[in-house]
Amino acid sequence: MKQHLIELINNALYELKKERVIPEDFVPSINVDRTRDPSHGDYASNIAMMLAKQARRKPRDLADLLVSKFADSDKVTKVEVANPGFINFFINQDTQLNTIKNILETGDEYGQLTLGADKHVQVEFVSANPTGPLHVGHGRGAAYGATVANLLEAAGFKVHREYYVNDAGRQMDILAASVWLRYLELCGEELAFPSNAYKGDYVFDIAATVHREHADAMRHPGQDVMQGLPIDAQADGSGDKEAHIDAVISKMKQLLSASEYRIVFDAGLLTIIDDIKKDLAEFGVIYDDWFSERSLMESGSVDVAIDRLKENNYIYEKDGALWFRTSDFGDEKDRVIVRENGQKTYFASDIAYHMNKLERGYDRVVDVWGADHHGYVPRVKAALEALGDDPAKLDVLLVQFAILYRGGEKAQMSTRSGEFVTLRELRQEVGNDAARFFYVMRKCEQHLDFDLDLAKSKSNENPVYYIQYAYARICSVFRQLDEKGFKYDDQAGLQHLSMLQESHEQALITRLSRFPEVIETSAINYEPHQLAYYLRDLANELHTYYNAHQFLVGDPNLRNARMVLIAATRQVLTNGLKIIGVSAPEVM
Repeated sequence: MKQHLIELINNALYELKKERVIPEDFVPSINVDRTRDPSHGDYASNIAMMLAKQARRKPRDLADLLVSKFADSDKVTKVEVANPGFINFFINQDTQLNTIKNILETGDEYGQLTLGADKHVQVEFVSANPTGPLHVGHGRGAAYGATVANLLEAAGFKVHREYYVNDAGRQMDILAASVWLRYLELCGEELAFPSNAYKGDYVFDIAATVHREHADAMRHPGQDVMQGLPIDAQADGSGDKEAHIDAVISKMKQLLSASEYRIVFDAGLLTIIDDIKKDLAEFGVIYDDWFSERSLMESGSVDVAIDRLKENNYIYEKDGALWFRTSDFGDEKDRVIVRENGQKTYFASDIAYHMNKLERGYDRVVDVWGADHHGYVPRVKAALEALGDDPAKLDVLLVQFAILYRGGEKAQMSTRSGEFVTLRELRQEVGNDAARFFYVMRKCEQHLDFDLDLAKSKSNENPVYYIQYAYARICSVFRQLDEKGFKYDDQAGLQHLSMLQESHEQALITRLSRFPEVIETSAINYEPHQLAYYLRDLANELHTYYNAHQFLVGDPNLRNARMVLIAATRQVLTNGLKIIGVSAPEVM
């Protein structure tokens, strides 16, 4: 309906351009929104106020002129102009009722749009370092990224979902060293475990697998491993934990052959990646590609990106390192991309990765990152500009931390210490449905307090339960229909939709008609919470209707009309929940 009204306005503007009331080359953005007060119509537009200056007319006068140019529409019963220049549209009741027919005819495709025009969008999300299990913070990025991808797909974009595997670099070396040291302990060696190593139980499990498969083949005396290392961090503040763990990594590479080091390295990487894949799949999050950072190194893509930056005069050498002139693009200082020891930084890999994304031909690239990457966004955009690419093609969505509360106490999460609440533990406690829904109930830039008690409750205060119960209630009515011996005739129901005159019925129909609009605004703004709120409001309309009226009445025409209305409601609940990744149970 919104598109129809926008076309009416566009055609009127065309007429005014021909009459030179407004500049011919002026292309305004036309806003048509739902009204909050039914007395103001169903939709309203502020186009006259936006164009008043260009037309050199008062907004109300311009609104009257626009309305006079509107073509006749069988979908609009009345158009009014209200101060200071709003144009209010009143929609034909038959058009509203036709929503029900449209929903039942299109089924799973109701709400699917052509807005994206099949443009290709890549959505990269989660991409957690494979150094440990996913925790509840990663879960929010997973639920949010997956729902954004689903919304874009529903809006008509061709979506490619991708996970960037950080399988190269220092953190992976720290994991390999952590596994090897635990392996040495299983071999009987005694050594002081570094304060900056990974300490979770999963490290023990990986080390045990390595020991089972290779016995003592990679064993070295603990004193040889620790000899000559910088002092680790001490309780009195002395020592250097970073220098210590780097020295452990260096010693490991000295003592092990290249193939032995790869055995330990891959044992950690592959075990954790497999665990992450399984965890996300069980959470309903599936990717089209798991893109390897190591592949960028091995293919020479990182070197190509650096060479392009050199050619464009954005690289210089200082203190033996290569620096990227990010300060030319507003950064507070320049950034190292190749260290003095020749090791390329994460930033160098990220530059190459984003260069690779645009080379693959995506019209838009969407990155879902943690909020702690806020300062990193302008650097990546600067890199794209310096490479000669269009930084406007990149949208970075920052997801704030999810703070988990259990029994009123905040749970601490730290991958390095091993004291974290995993996504798997959360799913086991509250279920996938509650986790997926609760994660998208707030804007991504807002902190999320995840209330476990609420997520597990079977009450109207729990939005997941409330929405699913609405769906189950509808299914229950259809079961009762059969039990009472009534026959459901959807065609008869569609023929008698005019009998749906109750205020609760009108409110429900209006809510159903808004679904495509919610998909559009949620998709273009990357705001899944709008869909979550909509589903809660739709469930509320259904529950209110259910409590106020009988559906299985004696009059077969009214009965069938009400049945097709709730059947349409069930379909929209299904479509919306599917986008968020939540199930629609028939019995609760």
